[in-house]
Amino acid sequence: MKICRFDDNRLGLVEGDVVRDVTVALEILPAHTYPFPRYDLLVANLPALVDRINALKSDAEVLPLSSVRLLSPVANPGKVIAAPVNYQKHLKEVLDDPNLHHDNQINHIERAGLFLKATSSVVGASEGVALRKLDRRNDHEVELAVVIGKRAANVSRADALNYVAGYCIGLDITIRGPEERSFRKSPDTYTVFGPWLVTADEITEPGKLDFSIAVNGEIRQQSNTADLILGVEQLIEFASGFYTLEPGDIIITGTPEGVASIKPGDKMLARMEGIGEMAVAVRAA
Repeated sequence: MKICRFDDNRLGLVEGDVVRDVTVALEILPAHTYPFPRYDLLVANLPALVDRINALKSDAEVLPLSSVRLLSPVANPGKVIAAPVNYQKHLKEVLDDPNLHHDNQINHIERAGLFLKATSSVVGASEGVALRKLDRRNDHEVELAVVIGKRAANVSRADALNYVAGYCIGLDITIRGPEERSFRKSPDTYTVFGPWLVTADEITEPGKLDFSIAVNGEIRQQSNTADLILGVEQLIEFASGFYTLEPGDIIITGTPEGVASIKPGDKMLARMEGIGEMAVAVRAA
């Protein structure tokens, strides 16, 4: 199932080139009072929500997909966890280019560990990217994004996929410079998720997905998740060994070689096998 969040926080079921408005299904979500939970309520209740969507979809209003404004499919991720230099060719690319490493120490991912991006940086495809620090290089990075579906701590790689709610495309936009990664990658709009959430039952082998990103029609990055140094299962094992993962937490798995700069006015088109494609416009903040 492909589930999107659109327009004024409406809930949609994506079927081909249309969206069925199934917002009424959100009525099954439990009510909470302060202090609110540190996880995403929709993702935490996804199995029940899917059942309700199936019951409602035949009578739902149908809208052209092209007419809706797509938001991040996860509204409230508690953590956005990112995997640095997790493709071997990208590791070499970074090490060879001073414009990418800026004399920062670059380590293999198992030595460098993971890092966190601010959740305030999260937007959907239709919201676009608003670039800051235009005197510096801003780069695109396209990645598979893994949405955690239930609480996970010290999970083994053999059991890891049982904790996945679904997948989407992730763009990890990056300001180049000497500062720490999380600082340069966390401005508003620098984390794009979309175009929708594809439930885990539709992608049984996340380690075999072709993906790419084009800017103004020019292919910049093109790879397959089979080339990840640490695959989805290992990343979940790695992350959950350091902190508890909650429903709606998102792991972006790393980007391949071909990172390049973007500027205001550019149009990015990211594609991921099994998920779809999302168009993202670039503007100045």
